[in-house]
Amino acid sequence: MRLQRGWLGLVGLLIALVIVAVLAQTVLRSYGMLGSAQSASSSGSRSPDSVTPASAEPGRSAPAVTAPLEKARDLEQQIQRDARDLDRRIDDQTK
Repeated sequence: MRLQRGWLGLVGLLIALVIVAVLAQTVLRSYGMLGSAQSASSSGSRSPDSVTPASAEPGRSAPAVTAPLEKARDLEQQIQRDARDLDRRIDDQTK
């Protein structure tokens, strides 16, 4: 009985690893980093080839990643404009 404790621990770790891998795959698929559920299950392969590339059609909208980057750039420009306006106001008041 005492020798089986090590094996039971290994089996428990293996089960936990499988659960984590399934959850990670689900999260990656929901973020769009893996192909759809049909393409991954039908190909049977989990290689990078099963990842669907972004479409380069001009009529399609930009990927979702660019929208937050554009918002951040716009916010940065707005902050810089506000800082310049504030500097101007301070300079005008000190004259």
